[in-house]
Amino acid sequence: MSSHAERYAAFRRNQGASSPAITAFQGLYGFDFDPFQVRACKALEGGHGVLVAAPTGSGKTVVGEFAVHLALAEGTKCFYTTPIKALSNQKYNDLVARYGADRVGLLTGDNSVNGDAPVVVMTTEVLRNMLYEGSATLGGLAYVVMDEVHYLADRFRGAVWEEVIIHLPESVRMVALSATVSNAEEFGEWLQQVRGDTTVIVDEKRPVPLWQHVMVGERVHDLFVDLDPDEDTGAAAEGDGAGDGGDAGERGDRGRERRGGKKRRRERGMQPREIHVGGRTLRINPRLSRIAEEDSRLTQLAHRKRHPQSRSRGKMRPRSRFAPPSRPAIVEELDDLGLLPAITFVFSRAGCDDAVRQCLSSGLVLTTAEEAEYIREYAETRCADIPGADLAVLGFDQWLRALECGIAAHHAGMLPTFKEIVEHLFSRGLIRAVFATETLALGINMPARTVVIEKIDKWNGEAHVQLTPGEYTQLTGRAGRRGIDVEGHAVVVWQAGSDPETIAGLAGTRTYPLNSSFQPSYNMAVNLVGQVGRRRSRSMLEESFAQFQADRAVVGLVKQLRKHEEALEGYAASAECHLGDFMEYAGLRRELGDRESMLSKNRSSRRREEALESLEKLRAGDIIRIPAGRHTGHAVVLDPGLRHDLPAPLVLTVDKQVKRINATDFPVPVRPSGRMRIPKSFSAKSPRSRQDLASTLRNKLQEQGTDPVYERAPRNAGEDAEVVRLRAALRAHPCHGCAEREDHARWAERHHRLQRETDALRRRVEGRSHVISRTFDRVCGVLEDLGYLDGDDVSDDGARLAKVYSELDLLVAECLRRGLWKDLSPVELAACAASLVYEARRNDEAYPRLPGGRVDDTLAEMVRLWGELNEVEARHRVTFLRRPDLGFVWTAHRWARGDRLDAILRQADMPAGDFVRTAKMLVDMLGQIAGATNDQGVRSTARKASDLVRRGVVAYSSFT
Repeated sequence: MSSHAERYAAFRRNQGASSPAITAFQGLYGFDFDPFQVRACKALEGGHGVLVAAPTGSGKTVVGEFAVHLALAEGTKCFYTTPIKALSNQKYNDLVARYGADRVGLLTGDNSVNGDAPVVVMTTEVLRNMLYEGSATLGGLAYVVMDEVHYLADRFRGAVWEEVIIHLPESVRMVALSATVSNAEEFGEWLQQVRGDTTVIVDEKRPVPLWQHVMVGERVHDLFVDLDPDEDTGAAAEGDGAGDGGDAGERGDRGRERRGGKKRRRERGMQPREIHVGGRTLRINPRLSRIAEEDSRLTQLAHRKRHPQSRSRGKMRPRSRFAPPSRPAIVEELDDLGLLPAITFVFSRAGCDDAVRQCLSSGLVLTTAEEAEYIREYAETRCADIPGADLAVLGFDQWLRALECGIAAHHAGMLPTFKEIVEHLFSRGLIRAVFATETLALGINMPARTVVIEKIDKWNGEAHVQLTPGEYTQLTGRAGRRGIDVEGHAVVVWQAGSDPETIAGLAGTRTYPLNSSFQPSYNMAVNLVGQVGRRRSRSMLEESFAQFQADRAVVGLVKQLRKHEEALEGYAASAECHLGDFMEYAGLRRELGDRESMLSKNRSSRRREEALESLEKLRAGDIIRIPAGRHTGHAVVLDPGLRHDLPAPLVLTVDKQVKRINATDFPVPVRPSGRMRIPKSFSAKSPRSRQDLASTLRNKLQEQGTDPVYERAPRNAGEDAEVVRLRAALRAHPCHGCAEREDHARWAERHHRLQRETDALRRRVEGRSHVISRTFDRVCGVLEDLGYLDGDDVSDDGARLAKVYSELDLLVAECLRRGLWKDLSPVELAACAASLVYEARRNDEAYPRLPGGRVDDTLAEMVRLWGELNEVEARHRVTFLRRPDLGFVWTAHRWARGDRLDAILRQADMPAGDFVRTAKMLVDMLGQIAGATNDQGVRSTARKASDLVRRGVVAYSSFT
């Protein structure tokens, strides 16, 4: 505990770093700002851009909100950008509550509210589109906040962040808020390069200490221990997330306010294992190591019992004491330990819903009667506009019953309104147990006292992969509510085969690198060329973080390249010969060696082909001699084995073995030395048959008195002319007679090997240099071939492409140019456009159902057109366009024509949240089509189609 004098000194330091504007701003909050927040606000007030990298839950958004405060005080504008619509909605509500609805606007793909306000919250894509379109809304813009800026590493959407950063006017001050990344200084250096004066502030200290645990069975153990009984383990928790040596299960103090600072004893006879992560030494709780050993032993015993042939003498199948507890049991144990509210991350939407059902079935209740009544009233009020029939389809009653018990799921498959209700009730402390997918960790403000991770691996769409340290940090960052909890807790559930060192490695790694995923797109190319021309566009793209990182990597490669070049000079000097150019002589030697090696391989290949041909000619009864392999000796062919891809004869050897042979047993071709009859009664499975036939074979060989004849390449058939020439050139070279020839040759060979490495290194340098601009040139090549660009000129078709922001932007533009949608009805256009926005989460082999008629014909034309574009891309060595996905076409068609929600969801086998999200993406796509086309008929049809899709659950408000 710090003294009064120390606290007062810290207060004075903070006060000195502050200013009247910051002091007034701090008055809006119920807590004192941390030093990093004050430093960031001070830098922003001083006219600097700011990059703040700090842990989740540390209060980075205070700095972004200070930019809002400054803009309102100065009479300028501030745009607050977020990566996802849900976070935009949440931030909009927060700012409206503070500054009023008349001063705050919201722009997302779904909503447009008060877009001309001085403060506008928006998704990053919206700002990117404004910049390309030269929107008048940009007038007076002084600040842009980029929340969760580490999203630029996202391989699907990350390029948007870099586009915004590069294209924002120089006068705009940017506030970039990032999770703790290991290369924040590198990212800040890039920002300084492209944005000018930028202050980088990195803070790695969590405001709420995080303690790491492992739940084994129904008991919670600390993951880390401190060996020094005099060490203050509370400080360790703040610094590195390590905990003390006791177990939460043993302490069981539900009302505990503080675990840190306790003295723990080392258990006798138990030495903790140590791991080294990021320059730190972490000690793993020895109990977990012992549990891992015992769990492994019990697993092996259980395996032997299931497989008696393993010679296990066990009388009964052992039961592991370490099986994962049920989900209700996990919640109850956390409740007993005073560790609720908790978020349990389950990497499956179905798993989240199952967890809620399991808790309900167990009779688990975490709320009081008064709390349950408030929950019901709030949920019913929020859902009052949703028709009762739709609520029944969405499982409203069961969902509400779980809410009343303080239990909920949270995942992308839920109706947005349902998710927002869960978020609100959880933030109020009324929901105590949430089962969520990892999307909850991406910016939504739902902190908890405890985060539970069911498994440390997840399905990524192709395979089960282990969580990365960055993902683990992002998930557990939700643990610990600032101003409410004095500490947060992360709990990993022990699974069969768990390894405490693996868990410790994830928990001990605090940071992860931020790597760019930027690459040019077709839409980006026409927008840039149209604004600044092709040459300036290339130079702007060279300013991307992707190229910045590539160039920094090249610096190291170039340094290594220089060392290689210096070494090459030394090797060349050592190989010098007074009789002549030894490098030339060494080149002749290598050329001769390479030629002889090639000829040898060719001869081996020819012999193998000849051996295969000879095996194909064998017939049952042929007597042969096997020259190599495990079955060397004489044999008789029982079956030629020609049913296989390669001939594999079945033979009987003289020692009565029946074996199948192949080309590996014959380095040279074989020719039978004789024949014998195979009796019809012969059975390879009969020992007597094998013995009789082997005896007959031996007699036959004695009668022949000779071995089989082998075909061999004729000796002295004449040497290769090139080999003869090279040998003559070697003998005629002056260096051939040098007494130190072999010594020179060793240095020349070293020179040659290093030269090959140097050439490969030079190619790597060239490959990384200007990689973004080269990709941009290829993209422009595609667009020129198709007539969208002509040098620095953008065609009318290119102008339409500039208005399409989609993964399939070029396909949309081509469909418009060729008039594929010209004669479609609104319902038919909605169905066809659905193929452009939907992408199945898993590969589905079944051919999807389609509406028929003009829709099927148009979709076939769209797929054929995609094939044409794919060929153009291949010529220019780019691959941006995926094949249209028809999985949502029938669903979109039925919804647009007015079918009922229950019938559609039942037949589509699709969660309501997925349906709503995809339908909103379809509405956005139809809006882009309407805005891009110059055909009045198509524009009218697209707008009508958009109205047809935007109904019912799709039209419900997604913000409050």
